[in-house]
Amino acid sequence: MKIAIPVKDENLNFFPNAGHTPKFAVYTMTGSGMFKSFILNEIKENPRNDIDHSNPEADHACDHSHEDEDHIEQHNKMGRVLSECDYIVVKKACKNTAKSFTSEGIKLIKYNGESFEAAKILNELSSKFV
Repeated sequence: MKIAIPVKDENLNFFPNAGHTPKFAVYTMTGSGMFKSFILNEIKENPRNDIDHSNPEADHACDHSHEDEDHIEQHNKMGRVLSECDYIVVKKACKNTAKSFTSEGIKLIKYNGESFEAAKILNELSSKFV
């Protein structure tokens, strides 16, 4: 089973806004029950080219219609780049971001905790990955 988590950089710090994350860390979950573990497979760049990846934490003001086909396609790129994943962990995801994942069969798992360490977050949520 593969799980994606939005991260800021190679330090694997969780990035709360899944649609604006600079990167995605992709993990494989092994084991079951209390004995689940997570192995980092790869770090993928967010393929969207309509956001400023050099300043991802800046407030994003949308100046487009949420029905804009070019904008929706930018979101869909994220779903396609993670299509081998079963789950993605999110704190925030707009309608288009959520749809880009669910249309590829990726289930969204909401994280409301305080940690920014990807490994800790995956362990906290491990019971939700079935």
